[in-house]
Amino acid sequence: MSQVTIRHTRAEDIPELIRLQKLAYPPEMPPWSQVKFEHQLEIFPLGQVVAELDGRLVGCASSLVVLWDDWCDSHTWKEITAAGTFRNHNPDGKTLYGAEVFVDPEVRGVGLGHALYEGRRRLCRAMNLKRIIACGRLPGYHKHASEFSAEEYAKRVIWGDFNDPVLGFQLHENFHYCGVIEDYLPEDHESGGNASLIVWLNKRYDPSKPTLIPEEDIL
Repeated sequence: MSQVTIRHTRAEDIPELIRLQKLAYPPEMPPWSQVKFEHQLEIFPLGQVVAELDGRLVGCASSLVVLWDDWCDSHTWKEITAAGTFRNHNPDGKTLYGAEVFVDPEVRGVGLGHALYEGRRRLCRAMNLKRIIACGRLPGYHKHASEFSAEEYAKRVIWGDFNDPVLGFQLHENFHYCGVIEDYLPEDHESGGNASLIVWLNKRYDPSKPTLIPEEDIL
């Protein structure tokens, strides 16, 4: 039986992650460069994880810590991630920001997405962070863009009228929908540049304690 393993990203993983990112997204959404991956690993190695299936790389989740009040009104992916370099990572923050998740499109039905999200949740708990916030694609929106706004589309996904593979998955992972951010990722034509703002609250968060850096591998 195939087994999914979650571990921290290593520098030697980067070429394969670039290849997988090309497979996961439409041509108009180029993969990250080697340099961006290297910056992320240098700035916040704990927040970068990969999924392996029987020893083969099949997915990735990248995150940074932010002061959410600095970004809650409006932001783009490029702004909050410093164009993918994660230079905006702030260890004083209480929010783990999910900058990216992608999986091998040829590997489905084995729980890759759930395993990567669970890896993030473990990190959030281990660091005593208050929440995970992310902005997810709405890849099904282009089919309905002539009829509905992105906000109306997202509501109808929540109501069960439409099936969106990303937002539907996130809701299943117990994230809460908070609204739509326009022009979040302009090159994402399927989503019309829009993204759904979602949050997962860490019920174990203790405001009397500081943010922690785990001394042992929590994955």
